[in-house]
Amino acid sequence: MLQLILKTNDMSVLKVVEILGNSTESWEDSVDQVVKEASKTIKNIKSVYIQDMQVIVKDNKITEYRVNTKVTFGILD
Repeated sequence: MLQLILKTNDMSVLKVVEILGNSTESWEDSVDQVVKEASKTIKNIKSVYIQDMQVIVKDNKITEYRVNTKVTFGILD
């Protein structure tokens, strides 16, 4: 088994915010919307964790995809 260990003297501090996103197209588009909107005010986004997913159904058809996400980003100096 090969194990890679990276050593660094830099300590990083990350912050997590919860953001809801929606789309009439797809799950992927709803997450894209979260990143697109969040990046307008949040810099240095590292990851997006999808905490919860749901759909809105009207007349037996999916009309909206919704995601509850946690966006992680680095704190800038």
